[in-house]
Amino acid sequence: MSTAKLGQPDERIKSESLATKLMKRPELGAIGGVVLVTIFFLVTADRTMFTLSGIMNFMTPAAQLGILGIAAAMLMIGGEFDLSIGSMVAFAGMVFAALTVNAGLPLIVAIPLTLGVAAALGAANGLIVIRTGLPSFIVTLAGLFVLRGAALVGLKIFTGGSTQLRGVRDAVEGDFLAPIFSGDAFGFLFDWLAAAGMIETFKSGAPKIPGIPVEIIWFVLFALAATYVLLRTPIGNWIFATGGDSLAASNSGVPVRRVKISLFMLTAMAAALVAIITVIDAGSTDARRGFMKEFEAIITAVIGGCLLTGGYGSAIGAFFGAIIFGMVTIGLTYTRFDQDWFQIFLGTMLLLAVIFNNVIRRRVTGER
Repeated sequence: MSTAKLGQPDERIKSESLATKLMKRPELGAIGGVVLVTIFFLVTADRTMFTLSGIMNFMTPAAQLGILGIAAAMLMIGGEFDLSIGSMVAFAGMVFAALTVNAGLPLIVAIPLTLGVAAALGAANGLIVIRTGLPSFIVTLAGLFVLRGAALVGLKIFTGGSTQLRGVRDAVEGDFLAPIFSGDAFGFLFDWLAAAGMIETFKSGAPKIPGIPVEIIWFVLFALAATYVLLRTPIGNWIFATGGDSLAASNSGVPVRRVKISLFMLTAMAAALVAIITVIDAGSTDARRGFMKEFEAIITAVIGGCLLTGGYGSAIGAFFGAIIFGMVTIGLTYTRFDQDWFQIFLGTMLLLAVIFNNVIRRRVTGER
């Protein structure tokens, strides 16, 4: 006999309000943050910030950070951290530049080799964490210093003493893969829009914005792919289960070890992808490339709704978190505020995001 009181709905079939459903979404805070930051800059910044060229200006750094942030978010959902992701950008950039400039390899060989080296190092991080039982925070913190030092030493070896390796742009010029990893996409569309008078042009009639920077395309595609994997595939269920309770997940048949190692490989390969894109664009690499990006990537993931305890988060949330970073980084140049306020913003956003995520989670789950 049911113990529910007469006339009261059964809890098992009780419908949730729209507000409750929205509060359960981990990306809620990041979307709200984008709205608030947009309003702030609409009030304080020069109006050119939200022109097409202005949007491209802040979306470019957002895209580079976002690729790292989305990978970091997936790893955090799986219950681990990777503090070596920024140093991996420098190390992978050194490997890629050496392969193209010193070894003279075409991109069709240099890119897979660079990604392969990064994947192997990511797998090593995962294996060390699993086999030693050490916190990933400690293991990858060591990796941060090792990879940064290896990038510095390697560059000196390949250049004869310099910490910067130049000549990448000349080495890859004319390569059929170069447009996929550098430059602007959909130039024909922007030419048509310019001819139709729909976007700003120079006096010559050429569009002021020649296309969409390719890193933005990569950013959007990566966010869509990560969201699909997390929400629509068994692998996504494994990632959430692994981060929520790895022992229970393992007992349920989830390949926890394989999931964690794969996620460490993903973060490393995401860092290598950013390295390839930025090195080709700049035409060179240096030992400080990716400096502090490991912390910005984690902050992006936290702003996007990831919990530090794992098992909860969103790739789309990290997507919007990266956009917030890009808007503030570039947006301050459109205002009269000192750009050093950006550091204060980082710390404040991290603290507020953690508090917001915990409050929302407790309200939704009924935890105290």
